[in-house]
Amino acid sequence: MTDSIKHPVIFDTDPGVDDAMALCFAMAHPLIDLVGITTVYGNVTVSQATTNALYLTQLAGRGIAVAQGASTPWVKLAEAPPDYIHGADGLGNLPSRIASSAAKTDARSAAQFIVDMARAQPGLITLVPVGPLTNIAAALALEPKLPQLIKRIVLMGGAVKEGGNVSPVAEANIWNDPHAADAVFTAGFDLTMVGLDVTYNVVIPVSLFEKLAAHHQHALTDTLLHAVRFYAQFYATRYPDLKANPGCFGHDVLAFIAFLHPELFSFAQGRLRCVSDGIAQGQTILHDRLQVGFPQAGFGEEVPLSKAAMTVDVPSVLKIFENTLLSKWL
Repeated sequence: MTDSIKHPVIFDTDPGVDDAMALCFAMAHPLIDLVGITTVYGNVTVSQATTNALYLTQLAGRGIAVAQGASTPWVKLAEAPPDYIHGADGLGNLPSRIASSAAKTDARSAAQFIVDMARAQPGLITLVPVGPLTNIAAALALEPKLPQLIKRIVLMGGAVKEGGNVSPVAEANIWNDPHAADAVFTAGFDLTMVGLDVTYNVVIPVSLFEKLAAHHQHALTDTLLHAVRFYAQFYATRYPDLKANPGCFGHDVLAFIAFLHPELFSFAQGRLRCVSDGIAQGQTILHDRLQVGFPQAGFGEEVPLSKAAMTVDVPSVLKIFENTLLSKWL
């Protein structure tokens, strides 16, 4: 986006280390007006996600509304949070937390918060979900006209050609609540999926977070560096290149960068669905051969067109991330 208008955004998140990276980017970027944060289970329990969202925004000195959301998926059984990836506290097992004023969550549920904000600012708010889509599906159930009230959704999740990270075909956010994902995909939102097809290409080195911490000398960048070091240790156990050159995938922040700079990505357009059950649970399928008629139901014109990011300009994305977080935002 080349304009200078601030874009109102609700960030739906389960912080989580890469969520914390994305939250810092959103708070730092001059064109993002973070009008609310809604929390969901996933990387951690929803209560821990809320604690982390409040803590990170407090460290940044931002009074952003935080509304707690779903604690379990719609239909499937909940999975245990992956504490070996993000730490038991979601931030790499922080040794301590700085005491601060006891911020409180918004009294509304995440779903109600989303609906109320969308009704108050129809056609203006962008949703950026980077966890399971349970809150968005719940908001849709409260307000069936939500696709007309929300400007767009740019989410991190899923995969089209890339393999999954929790099964051979499924990405974690979508797998955590495939029924909610399919409800959101088929509702009629202006929707862009930023998944593993691009996020697996963007490795953010630990050295950059060390540079950020040295530059700002602030409790928030110190916290982020601690969390990223823990996160990178997990990736080093799975990817030999990341053992030799410590870093982590920039999963969630790619949703924000794709929203602000779509020119740095290529997209495929088609009818997006999610497999809800069975061995392929959580698989996202993009039917982009629209001229082909299939006997399989569920991919007809009743399903809206969505976009999925397929390629990314990695050097430009890394430069935007670095420059944004090196700016004077703390």
